[in-house]
Amino acid sequence: MADSFPRQEARTRRFSLGVPRAFRVSPDGSRVAFLRTNGGTDPVTCLWVVDVGTGGERLVADPRTLGAGEEDLPAQERARRERVREQAGGIVAYATDAAVSLAAFALSGTVYLADLVRADVPPRRVPTRTPALDPRLDPAGRQLGYVCAGALRVTGLSGDPGDRAVADPQGTAQLTFGLPEFVAAEEIGRHRGYWWAPDGSALLVARVDETPVNRWHIADPANPQRVPAAVAYPAAGTPNADVSLLLARLDGTPTEVETSRDAFPYLVTARWQRGHDPLVVVQSRDQRSMRILAVDPDSGKASVLREDTDPHWLEIVPGVPAWTADGRIVWTQDSPDTRRLVIGAPGRPAEPVTPPGLDVRAVLDTDGDTVLFQASAEPADIALWRYGPHGLRQVSDGEGVHGGAAAGGTTVVTSRSLEADGVMVRAYRADAADLAACGGGRAAVIASVAERPALPVPRPLLLRAGPREIRTAVLFPSWHQAGQGRLPVLLDPYGGPHGQRVINARDAYLTSQWFAEQGFAVVIADGRGTPGRGPAWERAVAGDLASPVLDDQVEALAQAAARFADLDTGRVAIRGWSFGGYLAALAVLRRPDVFHAAVAGAPVTDWRLYDTHYTERYLGLPERGSDAYDRSSLINLTERATLAVHRPLLLIHGLADDNVVVAHTLRLSAALLAAGYPHTVLPLSGITHMASAEAVAENLLTLQLDFVKRALGM
Repeated sequence: MADSFPRQEARTRRFSLGVPRAFRVSPDGSRVAFLRTNGGTDPVTCLWVVDVGTGGERLVADPRTLGAGEEDLPAQERARRERVREQAGGIVAYATDAAVSLAAFALSGTVYLADLVRADVPPRRVPTRTPALDPRLDPAGRQLGYVCAGALRVTGLSGDPGDRAVADPQGTAQLTFGLPEFVAAEEIGRHRGYWWAPDGSALLVARVDETPVNRWHIADPANPQRVPAAVAYPAAGTPNADVSLLLARLDGTPTEVETSRDAFPYLVTARWQRGHDPLVVVQSRDQRSMRILAVDPDSGKASVLREDTDPHWLEIVPGVPAWTADGRIVWTQDSPDTRRLVIGAPGRPAEPVTPPGLDVRAVLDTDGDTVLFQASAEPADIALWRYGPHGLRQVSDGEGVHGGAAAGGTTVVTSRSLEADGVMVRAYRADAADLAACGGGRAAVIASVAERPALPVPRPLLLRAGPREIRTAVLFPSWHQAGQGRLPVLLDPYGGPHGQRVINARDAYLTSQWFAEQGFAVVIADGRGTPGRGPAWERAVAGDLASPVLDDQVEALAQAAARFADLDTGRVAIRGWSFGGYLAALAVLRRPDVFHAAVAGAPVTDWRLYDTHYTERYLGLPERGSDAYDRSSLINLTERATLAVHRPLLLIHGLADDNVVVAHTLRLSAALLAAGYPHTVLPLSGITHMASAEAVAENLLTLQLDFVKRALGM
């Protein structure tokens, strides 16, 4: 008997198992390393390499053959996986030398080294202290760095030099070297804390002191004998970790790099490429200023190469800064309508190399003097582009969501579209001058072995709603015939910053289509604050995370109903998770005239309880902008007269969530109770923000469906 869709989605970890990812191309372009599980329901990730010339794949390392199929994760590795929303197990991260000939990875705190060139050399265990975190080879592949007990350690792979600490907290509590702090990993996108010099003689190292950070305690009420876990959580307006940057030479003591951290406390990223000084990016607490610093590798002194400012905030763009081979710096520059790519010599004015209207999303790689990046001319499409000596050209072909990697004249292109299930991956061996589109050059297919959804093909109808042209998708049941009956409506948004739902990719609509098959017209809208439509659109939520996003959902619903007569606006529900959960609860509390039921999963209910870097970007410091926090709070809504209209509301929250802690739901529930507002709370014992445990993920969908059907009288 075939699995139901909720069961299949849970077993496949939302159809992510079996999909190739984490590509690294060798400098000569001849091979590509990547990660993939062995099947669509296999949760153990393996390391692979493909020969671009022949297309032949080789399994490099399987955790099960190394005796590591069952994982015993160190607490810090478990936390890292939560930060990156890792769904699978096994080899979920790896690092290579510059030649992409060796790869290092950790399994249950033990480090292994794998040969990416020779098939006759099996992976071997590297003798290190345990548990070892974030192992990284030096560019030459002669030494290995890793973190253990808060110390950054280095060991020679041939035994010389021996294992020793190059930066050591020496037992000081709350002090670590070489690891990212919470906001770096959760919000900034920096998942590492050290960077090797190209010659392996030194490292840039993040020193993180969490002493100033308030301690929160996450208990497990289902197991009261367990001691609550203490976490350093920097809530809005409270102290962050004290993060500094050190230049640690292997033959001497660390030297602090002067980054002006009083004015620029956030360490955004660092980049150290052969032939160039290391680049470091720092950001002010209010995120209105960002600097690129060049660090003298001899003295550790830093100089300002560029400083950008904005009256609201500056977004962190993945992949920048970077060096081109001819010594120019790759960066981005904001105008009101477009984020553009900028390439120029250090310290000199630089002009954008991309046109207005092409919004840069991320820089993926530099291959010599050529830059590979993602950009959107239409928000629903994320295309792959390159800029280099031959000018600007689009690499990906057609609509869809595209990504990739590049080196040595080889370009890996990943593609998702509305025309096919899952992800298609090809490695093209072509000269930069010839690769004008996906059809150029020879291609090696890197197969996906993900399962195909047991579901009718989603066929979203896309429209631009209202004067703001809100990108909106409407999905109907596959069996529905227009004009043969009105359908209750389910809004299924994320709706907030950094989350985009309306895209030209079939797999983005699988869960929404399942809900549609149960008898709903499903509406998804990306309103103000969502990415892909330029800085002004993103910054429209400055000072108010409630009104713009909710107004745009109401507008999108009205426009969809005007376009499709079968939408029954007398029966409208909304569901969401995280920011989407906040938006769902906001909808029934503020606009019960429009929304008749809501399912709010892991919602932020009081922004004073959420972290500094995210919250202060949009609402400022609480002591300076309390009105913004009050406007955006769900707790405050419970005191309004509109709550005389009570709509069915289901609150769901994982008790082990260390991102949006369960206090958000509990405080809202208490406020609703005090206001006499009936509601339902579903606590999930032992579940984190991802809620990825199979039994939970499967049953959450059916429980939400049952709640919404009953609430709408279905």
